[in-house]
Amino acid sequence: MARSVVLHPTLRCTRCQHIPRWCVCEGLRTVECPVAVDVMMHSREFFRPSSTGHLIQRVVSGARTHVWRHDAVPALEQVIRPGKDLWVLHPLGEPMPAGAVPENVQLLLLDGSWGEAADMKKDVEGWGRRVSLPMTGKSRYLLRTQQGPGQFSTMEALLFVLNVLGLREVHAALSVQLELHVYAGLRTRGQSVMAADFLATSPLRTALPEVITRMHPQSPEEKAAFSALLVERTAQARAHTGG
Repeated sequence: MARSVVLHPTLRCTRCQHIPRWCVCEGLRTVECPVAVDVMMHSREFFRPSSTGHLIQRVVSGARTHVWRHDAVPALEQVIRPGKDLWVLHPLGEPMPAGAVPENVQLLLLDGSWGEAADMKKDVEGWGRRVSLPMTGKSRYLLRTQQGPGQFSTMEALLFVLNVLGLREVHAALSVQLELHVYAGLRTRGQSVMAADFLATSPLRTALPEVITRMHPQSPEEKAAFSALLVERTAQARAHTGG
């Protein structure tokens, strides 16, 4: 365990970056991905435990992180992978090429706030093909407030790419890892109601039942209250979707 560099330092797991009570390491799974994934992470993002850029590094096999600083920008030679078609994912890019072969693609994700990503974009201009793709729906990344419609976390951006490329199994496996990351973050913050709402519509209870059960409140009173809340929220979610 190690202390994170945040405003209120606390003991955190060195791997999953959650506090010991909500450590999710037993639920982490390494996922093989045919797309070569690189994350250009803003130096400020590096110290944020909630970062999904860190999550990508933990669970995507072969993923690499390159920390960007104003005075120390990673060189193209450090990032580019020989023999790959480099895509820089950005909303102002061109449509994704049709018929792309995942094994031939290197995806560069800019990880930081929208303002930080704009700074990084200037330094990677011309590195490869700037690619955009439609990203719709509601973000599941509840650990931060998205700044507008169509704005998602770095991991969710990766998931959109995988879905368009037809990598359904990889998409499903990484979606579970994102859900676990968000759920643990909500529990860490004491957001029991939000956690119940989130879990009610999450695949986590089916995908990682033992991990989720272990994360339920420990005292009989709190456990009973949370279980009742979860039943209520699940019923509401099913009624809303007609399930």
